[in-house]
Amino acid sequence: MTDTKLDSYFEDWQERESTAEAMIPMIGRLYRKYNVVTSIFGRALVNRSAIRILKDHRFVRQVEGDELDVRDSHLLLETLLKLKPAPAHVDIGKLAAKFRKQGGGDMEAFLQAEMGSILGKHKDADLGGEPKDVVLYGFGRIGRLVARILIEKAGGGSLLRLRAVVVRGGKDGDLEKRASLLRRDSVHGPFNGTISIDSENKALIVNGNYIQFIYANSPEEVDYTKYGISNALVVDNTGIWRDEKGLSQHLACPGAARALLTAPGKGDIKNIVYGINDKTLTDDDKIISAASCTTNAIVPVLKAVNDKFGVVSGHVETVHAYTNDQNLIDNFHKGDRRGRSAAMNMVLTETGAAKAVAKALPELAGKLTGNAIRVPIPNVSMAILNLTLNQETSVEELNNYLSWTALYSPMQKQIDFVESAEVVSSDFVGNRHAGIVDGKATIVSGKQAVLYVWYDNEFGYSCQVVRILQDIANVKFPYFPADRD
Repeated sequence: MTDTKLDSYFEDWQERESTAEAMIPMIGRLYRKYNVVTSIFGRALVNRSAIRILKDHRFVRQVEGDELDVRDSHLLLETLLKLKPAPAHVDIGKLAAKFRKQGGGDMEAFLQAEMGSILGKHKDADLGGEPKDVVLYGFGRIGRLVARILIEKAGGGSLLRLRAVVVRGGKDGDLEKRASLLRRDSVHGPFNGTISIDSENKALIVNGNYIQFIYANSPEEVDYTKYGISNALVVDNTGIWRDEKGLSQHLACPGAARALLTAPGKGDIKNIVYGINDKTLTDDDKIISAASCTTNAIVPVLKAVNDKFGVVSGHVETVHAYTNDQNLIDNFHKGDRRGRSAAMNMVLTETGAAKAVAKALPELAGKLTGNAIRVPIPNVSMAILNLTLNQETSVEELNNYLSWTALYSPMQKQIDFVESAEVVSSDFVGNRHAGIVDGKATIVSGKQAVLYVWYDNEFGYSCQVVRILQDIANVKFPYFPADRD
């Protein structure tokens, strides 16, 4: 290969990298000034590096056959900023690909045709009402990740304000340790921002968000109004109470309005898998469950398959990362087998996820069985769906359908799709989807199908929790292009 050829590759890379770098402040301005969240085929662009942006452009080859031209994306962002849009979610990847397919031309005219209903409407935009106060009751794995996501979204005026965290303790150094756990995470890496400690007032200032820490041993000890908090959405991530009687304690607290449980709810509590049955929520639902991480991972895929092919019966086997509920070394545990060392064993245990499917998808009631194996990794799990379908299909047909569903259906935030023979569990740490279908692992024989669904049981689930919070707080913005609907 000639030196000229080598130089051309490097010069092309430098040009594209420079263009991606120029996109970053435009993405930030759209986000913070106009509350416009940008993405490329569902992959968020806010707070991403130039290299990440270029990789997302390259991903489009899997969808459209050709890599997305970063210059088209830059032009689209530049033009969109000039047009002063109202709040929205804008997939610039899909729009840029459509612009190129139509032969390019006048970008402003193209955007007016595609999303004219919100252009020039920033000053008149309805941002969904007054900001809603959010309280985290508990600050464990899910609580801290929900905090990270809420703080990240606050930069775009998402109207959800994390106002307080309720924890037990209060001993010397407690607040500093809480701050450290938020700042550093062995699985998810360092927090993207700054954290200051107000020891005197027992608060953390995180990226400019003032978060009050309230020390209490039970909800009945808490009065949120003392801290200027009212009509709050309380996210209970302790798992201590899972029925209406226990969770009603939160509603008795002055300043609290609704309670959201980050675990499967018992009794008549609605178990919501966002993107599937969230439309059943009403203002009268004061106590809500976000179901489990596994239920969130499998229900969207099961719905997609059932809608297209029909599900006669099936078995769900979960290969799940160990959790804080298990013992680090052998010790007494009230649960069967869970007393054995989580770091040294595969632990066969039960899961209620298969039965829980019926609460979100009643049409699958009684059709599924389930079990689980806890394995020695700290995060990212897999659900294996062994299904008997109503009709015969093929690997290609099933994968093509699920790939399309991940990119264009209303469930595109719940379902992701990957087709690589080299991916492993750690590749999915931080994935924001509820579940990721591994296309290379799909098995089909007539009416029998086996699907392998990865999921970040911590972060992906936390994203689903925040989506429910946005829904009940009436934070709903239009999506462009409209193929999502």
